[in-house]
Amino acid sequence: MTRATRVRALFALAILALSTFLALTQPARLGLDLRGGTQLVLETRDSPTAEADRAATDRTLEVLRRRVDALGVSEPSLSRAGDHRIVVELPGLDDPDEAAEVLGRTAQLTVHPVLGTATAGTGASRTAHADGSTVLPDDAGTPLRLGPAALTGAEVQRAAAEFDGQDGSGWSVGLTLHGAGERAWARLTGKAACAAPNDPARRAAIVLDRKVISSPQVESSVACGVGITGGTTRITGGFDQHAAQELALLINGGALPVPVDIVEQRTVGPTLGALAITSSARAAVIGVALTAVFITLVYRLLGALATLALACYALISYAALLALGATLTLPGLAGFVLAIGMAVDANVLVFERAREEYAAGPPARPRTLRSALAAGFRNAFSAIADSNVTTLLAAVLLFFFASGPVRGFGVTLCIGVAASMVSALLVTRVLAECAVALRPVRRRPRLTGLAGLGRVRSWLSRRRPDLMRHRRRWLALSGAALLLAGSGIAVRGLDYGVEFTGGRMVEYTTARPVDAERARAALDTAGLDRAQVSTSGDRTLTVRTERLSAAQLTAAGRVVDELGGGAQKVRDELIGPSLGEELRRGALVALGLALLAQLGYLAVRFRWTFALSAVVAMAHDVVVLVGVFAWLGKPLDGVFLAALLTVIGYSVNDSVVVFDRIRELRGAARGTPFPDLANTAVLQTVPRTVNTGMGAVFILAALAALGGDTLTDFALALLIGIVVGTYSSVFTATPLAVVLERNGGASPRRSGRRPARRGGRRERWDTGARV
Repeated sequence: MTRATRVRALFALAILALSTFLALTQPARLGLDLRGGTQLVLETRDSPTAEADRAATDRTLEVLRRRVDALGVSEPSLSRAGDHRIVVELPGLDDPDEAAEVLGRTAQLTVHPVLGTATAGTGASRTAHADGSTVLPDDAGTPLRLGPAALTGAEVQRAAAEFDGQDGSGWSVGLTLHGAGERAWARLTGKAACAAPNDPARRAAIVLDRKVISSPQVESSVACGVGITGGTTRITGGFDQHAAQELALLINGGALPVPVDIVEQRTVGPTLGALAITSSARAAVIGVALTAVFITLVYRLLGALATLALACYALISYAALLALGATLTLPGLAGFVLAIGMAVDANVLVFERAREEYAAGPPARPRTLRSALAAGFRNAFSAIADSNVTTLLAAVLLFFFASGPVRGFGVTLCIGVAASMVSALLVTRVLAECAVALRPVRRRPRLTGLAGLGRVRSWLSRRRPDLMRHRRRWLALSGAALLLAGSGIAVRGLDYGVEFTGGRMVEYTTARPVDAERARAALDTAGLDRAQVSTSGDRTLTVRTERLSAAQLTAAGRVVDELGGGAQKVRDELIGPSLGEELRRGALVALGLALLAQLGYLAVRFRWTFALSAVVAMAHDVVVLVGVFAWLGKPLDGVFLAALLTVIGYSVNDSVVVFDRIRELRGAARGTPFPDLANTAVLQTVPRTVNTGMGAVFILAALAALGGDTLTDFALALLIGIVVGTYSSVFTATPLAVVLERNGGASPRRSGRRPARRGGRRERWDTGARV
């Protein structure tokens, strides 16, 4: 073992030891889509008396925290997002309307003296007199003229729901006042006690959010001018237990400094979250197992060692997730599994380059396994780095411009890309170098998988097809694919998910299959005439509408329950129209910036012709994928956005590998016509493309078959993207680069006559060597 190998081994052991420690000692933070619960996004807005600035949002956050604590939810999470938004996560709470009612109310509690009744028709909340009094109706509808507030909820020390069955009052809310509130209450009730019995002035109005919830009359036992002392009183008003407890909770939590609006609401049932974890884990195990078997069959001993390195990758990326305190969401779990494909790609790039280096040695003095492996790592590093950087660009943009669970996908994808680099360039290298140093392995080089060309490369070396000869035909075929996809977008239109349009989406599971048309008709009869109904699988029904009140939600649940022989609500999402427009705009910005970022990076790393060709191929893949989803009638939501940006990364990866090989060949064979260089580069990189694509297909096929409804569309989008991206890197990006190079005059103009295929360096490629 060389000194460099020993140093790498020490680094690898240190990283693995730290990762193991974190995995054993730190619990994972699961998102609500995996453990069930409700997430609310609240947005503060200006009020007549306060501005919704950053400080007001922070004060609002503290009030909401007290209210959430009073709800009794275990492990709640509240955080500020920007200057005006607050994200509230309530695990285990499956009634979003209850949480929204409690958290969204301003809860401005005030107590007013009643000056008298107002004339009929006087508008509520209207200033009736010059003395600043206001008019509000009591619980019987009688308009009361109220004086300025004598005390507020800030003077309430404690509020508690109480039940008194002896006097028949039932449930009420007992208040304990302190300090100035105790004295103000005594003055208010002492003055009211001076009025005659049944006089409105003998009452005190208790107002919550500009609504009179109780206006009790001061009892005759209270002395005039003395009032009620001791700092205790009760709010009565015909409350039931739930209403009394909710009012006490609001008073104890305090008033919000500024009003808040609910702009986003997501609820996932605990059974759906548990099912998502089980199905995703099963898909991950099966997909990784199939990938491991495949690369072991292709690369033999080194393939088996790469499988071990993939297990180390999983440990490293999971530990990094724990160290950063990131939340693992369902799309994030998919990104975690998907990054395995990046690790496989890096290993395949290294092994294919090592195969070339081993076969390139002269028969008299062939290369050793160690030198071929070292050269493989050295020559593959550029393509690995470029492909991973382009994927990171898409992941970072996803993190900054997406929201909710999809942002978790960007985080885990970034972690996965970094972990795949460590796995492939450090762990795999240490294991491979130790293996090829063993004497039994040196004596039997074919055991390593490096001593053979592989079936794909052997076939290509015999046939030597000239793909770039028909470059205009390939470009015309790509144009036809764009036309077909564009016609799907124009004819069928795009079905934007509720995240991008705003509205409410409720998903049910039923005991028996339900026909979508029958459900739509039944909901129309129940008053939901604009509801969109769709089914997925045998027993999953989704209702989507622009607006859905609590009463309409109850009615929809009753209809679905009757049709399905029993139904359970498993998902409930509410997106405000302003937030939907913002998310849609953010998605378009993310896509535009992804294209520009990829173009800029590739223009710096390669020639502008290469960069433009790669970006055009990337745009081709995006349009084709969106068009296919339009033809299939699939929704375009946040999960689709995650898949789309991942497809961009995959598409650029394939193009980068081809262009990196063209750049290398161009430096070694100056004067060779560019179409011949491009054709050779494509043929030399096809084995990597096939093997990497197969590894990703195994994982995605497992996700599509076993990952549940959400991951099915995600995996389907990626499967389509990988197929289209593989095609476009060979038959769109490379032919376009040839056309641009010829038209731009960047390469020497030749007659187009191909060099002789026999003799010299061309003959050596046919035996597996590089040009």
